[in-house]
Amino acid sequence: MDHVNYTWTRTFILAGFTTSGTLQHLAVFGTLCIYLLTLAGNLFIIVLIQADSGLSTPMYFFISVLSFLELWYVSTTVPTLLHTLLHGPSPIPSSACFVQLYVFHSLGMTECYLLGVMALDRYLAICRPLHYHALMSRQVQKQLVGVTWLAGFSAALVPAGLTASLPYCLKEVAHYFCDLAPVMQLACVDTSWHARLYIAVIGMINTCNLTFILGLYGGIVRAVLKLPSAASRAKAFSTCSSHITVVTLFFGSAFIVYVGPPEIRAEGRDKLIALVYTLLTPFFNPIIYTLRNKEVKEAFKRVTQRINAVLK
Repeated sequence: MDHVNYTWTRTFILAGFTTSGTLQHLAVFGTLCIYLLTLAGNLFIIVLIQADSGLSTPMYFFISVLSFLELWYVSTTVPTLLHTLLHGPSPIPSSACFVQLYVFHSLGMTECYLLGVMALDRYLAICRPLHYHALMSRQVQKQLVGVTWLAGFSAALVPAGLTASLPYCLKEVAHYFCDLAPVMQLACVDTSWHARLYIAVIGMINTCNLTFILGLYGGIVRAVLKLPSAASRAKAFSTCSSHITVVTLFFGSAFIVYVGPPEIRAEGRDKLIALVYTLLTPFFNPIIYTLRNKEVKEAFKRVTQRINAVLK
């Protein structure tokens, strides 16, 4: 089709959620509270791990990286969500929309790879305990984190770049942030080929990482079942339970939205499901990793005691 005759759109409109009256106030208040608690919780984890030497293990290093990623991730989408809740449909320059789309998917793919690295860390700690510290040295930890960020931001170039190259005639994005499917619906051309490519890229990355994680946990289960005592088996499983919970939340919601049936997007349910990984998962991550973690609680007590001693 000839792109010359199209009226190019320079500004999009984020539709957000349709709320009014008491429901609007409750939605704004609830979202703002979760957002602030998410920022505070992830900052708390980062500061605590940096402040206490007892948490200087590879597992907590990766948890601090995950918390940093979640801070950036939630700050990419929640401000626009709050803006649409407060002011209704809100304009956003198309260039800013494409940047948001790229950053959002880059962070999402980075988290996907990072969860795989965290599973590898648990596998080595449980299945290769004698060689664990040599295999997972500080240099190796940094290299693994660097690879996850590089892989995530590189993989997102394909869907984001192709989406930005499309001609757009419509304006209203049926979402509270710029995501692939809602933005592509505004294009002047048939985007079915693009949609299949996006599903293939995102689906392949998610499937490969999830398969890798499940394979590692298969090895972990076999190793743990060979342990002599029930107490040692329970302790080994407890170090993995938090990670398994986060993996379930992340991959479950991602597969439903990006690889699930088109009916989900057509009926607008993707906006509700997107709240799981854009708002709730970053909120629950600090709770999941600290609520039942004795080491974190003990580290918090030590740091608190040091602060009190300084203040006195």
